Amino acid sequence: MDEQYNNLPTSHLLGSVPAVITDEKKGDAYIVPQANSQNFTQNQGGDKGPGYQNLSSSSAAEGGGPPPTNNWQGMFNIYSYTQYFDVDTDIVINRLLSSLDPKSGDFFSKIDANPDLYGLIWVSTTLVFVIAALGNLATYLIGSSSWTFDVSFISLAASVVYGYAIVVPLGFYFLLQYLGSPASIVRFWCMWGYSLFILILSCFLLVIPLEFLRWVIILLASGVSACFVASNLRSYVEGNDLMVVLIAAFLLQFVLGLFIKVWFFT
Repeated sequence: MDEQYNNLPTSHLLGSVPAVITDEKKGDAYIVPQANSQNFTQNQGGDKGPGYQNLSSSSAAEGGGPPPTNNWQGMFNIYSYTQYFDVDTDIVINRLLSSLDPKSGDFFSKIDANPDLYGLIWVSTTLVFVIAALGNLATYLIGSSSWTFDVSFISLAASVVYGYAIVVPLGFYFLLQYLGSPASIVRFWCMWGYSLFILILSCFLLVIPLEFLRWVIILLASGVSACFVASNLRSYVEGNDLMVVLIAAFLLQFVLGLFIKVWFFT
């Protein structure tokens, strides 16, 4: 009876310890039976001392975790952009209020540790819908008898605002890079995005059916927004004869405000 139990195969059981390997002679050759045991890798580092390697960490290293974002393939991976949306309400409000101070010139120092794209997308999208809605409301308050809701305001506002907020900072980034200035496209998108916030506020006042007051409002709002952009770009052109860059940034921002007034609130 004992001999029958001793001959039962046990190497297939999980966690079992293989028996002592013995050489069996079959014919003229020796056969060494292979033990089907699990390989454990000892952890060589860490604070927890020696142990066994975590399977999840090894699987992540073999491709089970988020793909790497430090190469060109990261451009097509959503994990590459999560760091630019890591902001809370207090940070966004603080940056919005900073954009209302045209002479501060320290916006880049505030966002240096954590530039975001949330402000760019949120402010631009809000401005698009505010222009389309309040632009139609302004034409209605003028008192035209043949007033109809102009749906084309939405597509036009989206083309102008998104195109400006993306292309203009990108153009200045390449220009300053060419001139030898260490520019950052993410910081530029962040700064230009928040600079549009005052135009949202001005649109609510542009519905007032007084043409003179409308011009005063848009000139003030455009001037504040343009000064905010130019004063913050000054840190990138200090020590160089690049005043033309500041003038160009000021004029482009100012023209955007005038375009909104002329095209949507006339």
